[in-house]
Amino acid sequence: MKVLAVDVGGTNVKILVTGEDTPRKFPSGPNLTPQRMVDGVKKLAKDWKYDAVSVGYPGMVLRNRPVAEPHNLGRGWVAFDFEKAFGCRVKVVNDAAMQALGSYKKGKMLFLGLGTGLGSAMVVDGIVEPMELAHLPYKKKTYEDYVGRRALEKQGKKKWSRQVAEVVAQLIAALEPDDIVLGGGNTKKLRELPPRCRAGENANAFKGGFRLWESGDARRRVSSPKKRAAPKKRAARRTSIEPAAPPRNAAEGTTGSAT
Repeated sequence: MKVLAVDVGGTNVKILVTGEDTPRKFPSGPNLTPQRMVDGVKKLAKDWKYDAVSVGYPGMVLRNRPVAEPHNLGRGWVAFDFEKAFGCRVKVVNDAAMQALGSYKKGKMLFLGLGTGLGSAMVVDGIVEPMELAHLPYKKKTYEDYVGRRALEKQGKKKWSRQVAEVVAQLIAALEPDDIVLGGGNTKKLRELPPRCRAGENANAFKGGFRLWESGDARRRVSSPKKRAAPKKRAARRTSIEPAAPPRNAAEGTTGSAT
């Protein structure tokens, strides 16, 4: 199967198809609607053949559809029919999750994308869990206000790099990952990588898009919220005083919530 991977960013839309080595791109921005994105992708990929499309979307995605409009693009993404527009099967995932999937090696990995904003995802035992950390409160603003592109342009590399290191340290302490990957176009502008981090490659977004369609590959799976099952009633009351059995790991029996 030939897959067209589409990485939708706040600055550019980048594409690559299975078997090619050189990505192509065109500008995005606040006026980019989903139809304009599709038109631009089709024009740019007119000489490529593909059977399916993976779209990395800069926002929350649930059950293969965006659930909120993006902060840095045009409107109309939530109700858009991607399969009808592309004329083939389409999988839509959070853009940071797609890059995280392509960056994953093993264990519990935290991915942070330093680009127009702040992308975030975790991969635990091959299951990718998209996260929305960018607009959570942090100090007097949000995480994105301290490590996004506007902060870099306003405060300069030195202060911005220090703020990135502070944010990364806080998230490592809270989430306790085994591996930390910093991706996105602005990672190369850091004065130095924060402790325990490795730099990801933008090409990993395409690798993640391809992996979404690989049959039998556990790393293609994207977890989605599930209703927690009601606890079973005890068959009989305890008749002796003894320690209760330890609770099961919260991750057991689920599709792999990574938070």
